[in-house]
Amino acid sequence: MKPWPTSYIIALIVAIFSLLPVAVLVSLAADGSELFDAYNLEVLTNTLLLMGITAFGAILLGVPLAILLTYVQLPWKKFWLVLLAAPLAMPSYLGAFTFYAAFGYSGELNTLTGIETPPFEGLFGASVIMTLYTYPFVLLSTRAALSSLDASQVYAARTLGMSLFPALWRVALPRIANGIAAGALLASLYALSDFGTPAFMGLDTFTRVIYVEYNAFGLSQAAMLSLQLLVIVALVLYLESRVKGSQEPPGRHLMFWPNLKQSLLMILAMLPVVLFAMVLPLAVFSLWLWRDGAGNFEIDYAWNSAQASLLAAIAAVIVALPLAHASIKGKAGKLMERIVFVGFGIPGIVMGTALVYLGLQLPFLYQTLALLVAAYVLRFIPLAVGSIRTAHENLDGTMVNAARLLGASPQEAFRRITLPLIMRGVVAGGALVFLEAMRELPATLLLGPTGYETLATYLWRVYEAGYFGLAAIPGLLLIFISVLALLLMLTGERFNDIELNKGSEK
Repeated sequence: MKPWPTSYIIALIVAIFSLLPVAVLVSLAADGSELFDAYNLEVLTNTLLLMGITAFGAILLGVPLAILLTYVQLPWKKFWLVLLAAPLAMPSYLGAFTFYAAFGYSGELNTLTGIETPPFEGLFGASVIMTLYTYPFVLLSTRAALSSLDASQVYAARTLGMSLFPALWRVALPRIANGIAAGALLASLYALSDFGTPAFMGLDTFTRVIYVEYNAFGLSQAAMLSLQLLVIVALVLYLESRVKGSQEPPGRHLMFWPNLKQSLLMILAMLPVVLFAMVLPLAVFSLWLWRDGAGNFEIDYAWNSAQASLLAAIAAVIVALPLAHASIKGKAGKLMERIVFVGFGIPGIVMGTALVYLGLQLPFLYQTLALLVAAYVLRFIPLAVGSIRTAHENLDGTMVNAARLLGASPQEAFRRITLPLIMRGVVAGGALVFLEAMRELPATLLLGPTGYETLATYLWRVYEAGYFGLAAIPGLLLIFISVLALLLMLTGERFNDIELNKGSEK
């Protein structure tokens, strides 16, 4: 029997560890007193309502914007695309925090202008926030579907006397329903797993109640709720995997050239989304910085965030290299890669609950930086694996084969040829893990060592204490980190496009 390559063995170990949090939750939930009660029904109802309203709102915003950015030749079209996709890179809890502080009868808008505005809280507030920060899922998936759509049937409908909007509604949209559904399912998954927005809005969803149970030392009940949440997550992931984009042969592309007045009206229609999703948080945090200064913010908070995130990025890249290599070598490696992706679907609050219990059983790990870094790696390693695997798949294998023929061992060929050629993917994957870990809130709240404040947890403490003005520095830094994440994603897409164009030229 041929022995497994080293990369397969490492991939199997990582896959087993990725399933460990689920096993821990099952063991912990076995001590729970009741599987489902009346309060659980209320929590389930709130969670499902938030998911449904978020998906519906994301469709209402995302589909019209996708049509505008695909079919209408607007001034600075790429600029508007980047600006309208930007909320996807920013944590929704930043928006929730600033909306909570800006609106209401004693909010910042009332203080500055004297105008009383209704508060943003509960299901309404959470739904608005989640819609604003998840509609780019629908925007991007719908735009991708529209870009590949043959518009000949739309032109035919127009020729037969149908006006523009009915033609789009009855001819184009039914053919991209899967693309819209895929984006809506991703938006609902984000709403399902988000902790910060329901917490800031005071809405009892699974994520918020799990944290409350943890603080009340009800680990068994928190584990039971976590498993119930994971069942819904698994269902949404299954539905998302079943949605397939329709394949059409290339054809005519639809394009409209509006006049100046029409262009201005369309831009004005898009502006409120940008103002509420991006400008408002930036303006509120800047106001607090101007009015209250840095407060008692210490640079150690930023250093702690960077330290834990850097360790997680390094560890994730080290583990992801053999995992990505195994995934392109055979079906077994691909299966282990898919198992590792389970961690990305586990909400941070659920991952934190499982690893807290594991830390209690292993006292040398409890409330240590190592356990926090492990949580980051288990959650975000798919980002590193995906980036490295993509770079690996685009690699020309002739140089590696030549090195092997000249007597180099597999390890030497990887170190001297493969690794330098995929270094761009390695760096991009590590950077994505770093940026996501910097912004992670619930897992850091549960697993951070005592007194170990990060930017995200300091923002949470400020919210709990009610001293909102002290959130200026961490809020602005987290927005800056989000901008870096967006730029990194856009750079990666541009690099992939260049590589694809090179490949097509060859």
